[in-house]
Amino acid sequence: MHRIFQNFIDCLSSATNSDALRDAMSQAAAGLDLSCFAYLSMPEKAGGPPELISNYPAAWTTHYLQSHYERFDPVINRALGHPEPFEWGLGFGSLALSNSQELFEEAARFGIRCGFTIPIHNDSGLVAAVTFAAGERRPQFERIISEHARVLQLMAMYFHAHARRGTGSNRLTTGAALSPREAECLEWAAQGKSAWEIGTILGLSRHTVATYLENAKTKLGVRTIVQAVARVTASKSFGQRPIH
Repeated sequence: MHRIFQNFIDCLSSATNSDALRDAMSQAAAGLDLSCFAYLSMPEKAGGPPELISNYPAAWTTHYLQSHYERFDPVINRALGHPEPFEWGLGFGSLALSNSQELFEEAARFGIRCGFTIPIHNDSGLVAAVTFAAGERRPQFERIISEHARVLQLMAMYFHAHARRGTGSNRLTTGAALSPREAECLEWAAQGKSAWEIGTILGLSRHTVATYLENAKTKLGVRTIVQAVARVTASKSFGQRPIH
């Protein structure tokens, strides 16, 4: 998992366009036996077109965008009001019982029958969503989502930060002066290390690491480590720091 994640970060760092970003995520998803993904960035202005980076079948994505399905897609509607990741699909929970079930059935004809969606919110609400999808709900898909949900969430945040920076729509400068230790702890946390593991690596106590991470979140004005990583990743200064 570490190798897949590190290679994903390296590929994102060298990506210069949306095709390279798509290839980076496609390769990482394939390494985890996840067949396809989609990144949908909501329009900044009401009524504007969304940005879609995906390796879904081109016929489906073209039809989806031309039909403005993002306006009533039950997955996007769920993501609008729920910042936590969730699973969906035909015959799966309340989403399948929505008035837009026919959209699920239409997507299924293109081999997209279930998925795991990670909403990305800021203070104004939903800004983007990353979905890992599959042709059918198999035990292997469930296991991958269960075991790697946090890493997939980090990958989604990293992808979003690079996609926004690449399009110039969100050249974020954090405005927060993180100390070297705070930044270092945050970088290790971005790789899935616990406070205890970070402490072992840096020769610090678990409590001290937790304090550094809490300070970083406070300075960045966020509530979670994932949000802190996304906020700092989007800044130019973090993009130039090495990820060990």
